[in-house]
This record gives sequence, C-alpha cells and structure tokens, in this order.
Amino acid sequence: MRPVALGVAGGTGSGKTTVARAILEAAGPDRIAFLAQDNYYRDVEWESPQQLLDYNFDHPAALDTELMVRQLSALKSGRPIELPVYDFVRHRRTPETRRIEPRPVILVEGILLFAEPELRALLDFKVFVDTDSDVRLVRRIRRDIAERGRSVGDVLRQYMATVRPMHLEFVEPSKRWADVIVPEGGENRVALAMVAARVEQLLAADAVRS
Repeated sequence: MRPVALGVAGGTGSGKTTVARAILEAAGPDRIAFLAQDNYYRDVEWESPQQLLDYNFDHPAALDTELMVRQLSALKSGRPIELPVYDFVRHRRTPETRRIEPRPVILVEGILLFAEPELRALLDFKVFVDTDSDVRLVRRIRRDIAERGRSVGDVLRQYMATVRPMHLEFVEPSKRWADVIVPEGGENRVALAMVAARVEQLLAADAVRS
C-alpha cells in the first residue's frame, strides 16, 4: 500500500503536538512513521550566549529542508531512513540517529512545513493548527523554560526579534495551502474527530487501490 503522508503545521505553541497525537491514536502507532521538522535543524556555530540569542531559528534557512525532502521521499517509496537527533541545549545534531521504518501513514509535524514547496508536494493531506498568539506565547515560555533551560527574558527577546516576525512572514501565510484549518488546536474536539476520520478514509482508499 502506498504510504499516506500527512502534514501538521502551525505556529509555535499552537497545539500541533496534540493534533498529531490525535492522528496517532486514530491510525494506531503500528501504522505511523513520525517525522518532526525540529529534527532537521542545522548545527549552529556559536561562541557566545549573545551570538546564540541573535540566531534566527524561525527562518526556513535554519532547517535542512533538502535532507527532510530526501528522507520523506524515501519513506514514501518504502525505504527506511536514519532520522537526525537534534540537541536543543547545545544546538547541534548528536552523533546518534534514529531508524524510522516505512509505515502506511507518515505523519510530519513542523512550523514551516507548508512554507516549503518541495515538502508541500509530498504531503497528501495538510492540517494547519490556528491558535491565538497570546496562547501560543504562554505555551512557548513554559516549554522553553522547562525543556530548554531558557529564562523568561531570553524567550521574550527571541519572540519579538525573530519568532513573531517569521511567523507573520512565513507561517501565517502558509495556512492557505492547508486542506483543513483547526482553530484552537487540541481543544477543538470536533475538528480532531474530523481529521481522524479523514485519515481513515485516506488509508481505506489506498488499501482499495493497492
């Protein structure tokens, strides 16, 4: 059966992970190969904390899209990949990789998925998670403090300097490419049920074709 590639995009803190989890539960973990765009960040060469603070992680150039396209294409062709593992504390890729086997569903999640034409072309179904900016900011602050050792001041400076401008330039306009827009992220149970039903339809259609 030809794998079905699903993309879940949206701004930082929008609830993409919750939507992706709903898809995972609907399809079943044994039928899903999961790729996060965060794994494809390029190494950052930094010599001081200030240099790191000034780095723009929210521009498409910060991501190795070429590698992601190659690996997503490989999975769609039925070939396994070695997924990069990124260290968000050191801002480097680790020497380790994680082997991902092809599955009937390839679930791809990331902020800038729909901003990249080559990635969009590989996605069979695209979901954009649309959540108010104040809610997203609060979630971002909580995550970066808890998981990445950041201070509130650093998170806010980065948000104003790069996160918000890049969201307005790249992320927000990219939702026009979505097949479905999910308002309020994981809180929208009706939309999540609809997305889960669509996943099952895509799987059933490909099963019949194969």
